[in-house]
Amino acid sequence: MERRRKAGGLSPATRAGLFLFGFSGQLAWAVENQFFNTFLYDEIMPDPRPISWMVAITAVVSFLTTVLMGTLSDRSRSARWGRRKLFLVGGYLAWGAVTALFPLAAVFKPAYLGVAMAILFDCVMTFFGATSNDAAFNAYVTDITTVENRGSTLGALEALRWIALLVTYGGAGFVVQAWGYSAFFWLVGGLVVAMGLAGGRFVREPEPPEPPREGYWRQIAGTFRWEVLRENRNLLLVLVGVAVWNLSFNVFFSYLLIYLQRFLELDQAASSALVAVAILVGGIAMAYPLGRAADKWGRKPLALLAVAGEFAGLLLFSFSRSFPALVATGVLWILPIAAFSIATGAWCRDLFPEESRAQFQGYELFFRVTATMIPGPLIGGWLASSYGLPTVIDGKAGFIPTPLLFQVAAAGTLLAALPLFAAAESRKEA
Repeated sequence: MERRRKAGGLSPATRAGLFLFGFSGQLAWAVENQFFNTFLYDEIMPDPRPISWMVAITAVVSFLTTVLMGTLSDRSRSARWGRRKLFLVGGYLAWGAVTALFPLAAVFKPAYLGVAMAILFDCVMTFFGATSNDAAFNAYVTDITTVENRGSTLGALEALRWIALLVTYGGAGFVVQAWGYSAFFWLVGGLVVAMGLAGGRFVREPEPPEPPREGYWRQIAGTFRWEVLRENRNLLLVLVGVAVWNLSFNVFFSYLLIYLQRFLELDQAASSALVAVAILVGGIAMAYPLGRAADKWGRKPLALLAVAGEFAGLLLFSFSRSFPALVATGVLWILPIAAFSIATGAWCRDLFPEESRAQFQGYELFFRVTATMIPGPLIGGWLASSYGLPTVIDGKAGFIPTPLLFQVAAAGTLLAALPLFAAAESRKEA
């Protein structure tokens, strides 16, 4: 049961640390989620299937890393480094360095060797990213917030997520066109390193609870006992809803820029501008108000409203062809993503056991990422290659994804409402 503390604002130093870690982490993940994929497609092999392989493998790496390194963070009690700081700072430095080195994968020939090296680089980057961001940073946010202010804090961090996406999409097209992929990855990697170092100066951790009495491996295995699962029934229901939502999301998201540039024939600058405008309106402007709504109205009503909004937005986007229509419908599916992420993120954190938050971040990651980023992109890749448009790019055969990806994702999103209806919103309510 979470200790209830009086709601209050976070200190300016804490807010500065959250900004530096939150923004640079989201920037690195935005690049990995989209531009690792487009780099692989454009520079190594124009086939959606290697993208789905890379996404699936790194999703497994991310889950295992978050559970194992998160459990290690929960058990740490260093007088100098606390539970989170060493994992935060060290992980961010390595994370940025590997991001900068990713373009070296294209040096390897033939193309299948280049694909293998790209996947290897992505796995190494994912290990450091999952250690520092998914495990340590997310647990740190939960440590320093309460039920009363967690939604608004996550709303502010959600705004940083969309700002990072806006910077990536809005600036990447111009940087790539002017200086190439390598300069873009070097720039992003350097920013992650610099902001990770700066953020470490602002980390102030609260007094941790008593460390778990059982050993490391016994602690991990113990969470799968029936009585523990029954005690966390509502958390599991929320996580199932999160998994269904994100599986549907991943059917189309890995192929979004490819769809805009190849099917709709928008150039790189236009596609970046389209996504940037939709993010500015639907993500950045609304993220903090949505966080306040999650604290005031509750996590459950906001999450269910987001499901309905995402269904409508994706369906309308799939039928849009003009630039204004694409922008408007893009806002309609980005806004519910922000709402759902904030509502379910706060909901899960409210239900996490206090003594093993970073470990449970790993289990949340399994439902949010691993269990969805494997089948989702595979389904999307299968839809793109089986029902897409055959093409030849730079002498290499491939396929162009079609609006079917967004229509399938819209239908799947509705199923996320079922487990959310059955879940209680808090331990007290349960």
